[in-house]
Amino acid sequence: MAPRAVNPAGAGRAARGLRKRADVRGLATSASTAAALAALLLAGMGAPLRALAAPGDDLLRLLERRSCSGCQLQDADLVHADLRDADLRRARLQRANLSQARLDGAQLQGADLRFTSLQGASLRGADLRGAQLEGTDLRYSDLSAAQLDPGALARSHWDQAIGIAPGLFGYADLHNAGVRAANAGRFPEAEGFFGEALLLQPEATVSWVGRGISRSEQGKAELAAQDLNRAAVLLEQGGERSEAAALRQAAATMAQPQARPRGGNGLGGQLLNGAAAMATTLAPLALKFLVPLAF
Repeated sequence: MAPRAVNPAGAGRAARGLRKRADVRGLATSASTAAALAALLLAGMGAPLRALAAPGDDLLRLLERRSCSGCQLQDADLVHADLRDADLRRARLQRANLSQARLDGAQLQGADLRFTSLQGASLRGADLRGAQLEGTDLRYSDLSAAQLDPGALARSHWDQAIGIAPGLFGYADLHNAGVRAANAGRFPEAEGFFGEALLLQPEATVSWVGRGISRSEQGKAELAAQDLNRAAVLLEQGGERSEAAALRQAAATMAQPQARPRGGNGLGGQLLNGAAAMATTLAPLALKFLVPLAF
């Protein structure tokens, strides 16, 4: 059979068709390659992406199940959250806001609560053994029957917390609390803290003076004078006779009937401003023992 004549126009159309199909196949191949590359990238990035999403997932898990051991909950907003009996062992809760939260019976062993706000929170019966409490705000919280390591609250802010078990504080903690309460004008509370501090260190001159001032401001003149005289004896034993004499003079003035108004007689303020003993004992120790907190 004789070969068919080739139509130039038809050959051009055929060539263009082949090129179009090749282009389409090329686009399909490119799309497939891009999809494959994207899949590989996503597979490689899966762990970081999951890590970024984890805090939100952990927060939902905690709120839904009240069980989130080891969760990443830094900076979480959990104000007024009901987390009674929640499992938060080893949870990372740095800087989280748990103000007014209900954490009664919660398991917080080994949790990182550094600079976390638990102000006004209820922690009745909570287990805080091994928890990191540096800079933690526990003001006005309820720690009744809570389990804490001895000295765990030394670097936390626990003013006016209630239910703290005896024996959790050292001398410096209690003396600090007395100084803060006195500076805030809460003299009955200050008197109590200084008294507890003296049970641990009966020879601490500064705490005798602090309690004497607190009692003076409440109008307890005789008791205040006794404290200042005891401090004077300790100062004399240490060779600080001029400071001891200043305290004895203040105590004698305080004991005079005409110096006993019904309310605070203000002699505590006079001592703070004028007595040499205050400059050499109370102020240096207060500055030494008070722990600065980031609140």
